[in-house]
Amino acid sequence: MNLEQLQTIAQSAWQSLPTLLSALPITLGFVVAAMALGLPLGLLVAFARLSNLKVLRGLSGLFVSFIRGTPLLVQIFMIYYGLPSLGITLSPVVGGVLALTLNASAYLSETIRAAILSVSKGQYEAAYSLGLSKRQTMRLVVLPQATRVALPSLGNTLIGLVKDTSLVSVITVVELLRSAQLVIARTFEPFGPYLMVALLYWLISSLLEVLQRALERRFSRGM
Repeated sequence: MNLEQLQTIAQSAWQSLPTLLSALPITLGFVVAAMALGLPLGLLVAFARLSNLKVLRGLSGLFVSFIRGTPLLVQIFMIYYGLPSLGITLSPVVGGVLALTLNASAYLSETIRAAILSVSKGQYEAAYSLGLSKRQTMRLVVLPQATRVALPSLGNTLIGLVKDTSLVSVITVVELLRSAQLVIARTFEPFGPYLMVALLYWLISSLLEVLQRALERRFSRGM
């Protein structure tokens, strides 16, 4: 690779930046929506997996197994291209958010479930001895401790979700990756735009890692 080629790549990367930045809010919107919906859903699935009811444990376990055992790309295709055959048609944005939410919730549920199980039985007994109900014990005693345990994994899931948003480009959502593809279709110079996309994903992930470490330090001081 000579100097002229490097200059061409750098120029194409820089010229693609305004277009990519205009698509960045869409990518971040998918991340926020999928996490905001996936976290409470994951909490419900975790509770279902810890339930004394075999039906709930079985259905929630099947859901988690299926989602974790199939590629996210296939799940996106099933929701966006498969559901219309059942009479359910979703827009690309709704289909993408739904797929990302369901996928994230399965992984989040396992993180939450493991964190809840890590709380010792002595904590439950101490709470009951103080007159707290099961619901109060879970809300006031167990979940705060489980949050500290789950925080690193929750952060990793969020960072993974940022990168997973690139897959919604296959259903015509104009997020970061799709924007780069549109730029390349005009300029016929692929490396520069793809490099810039990679740098933007890296920057977002790095910022989230810094935030994650700061939250971990704050929670550790409260232990």
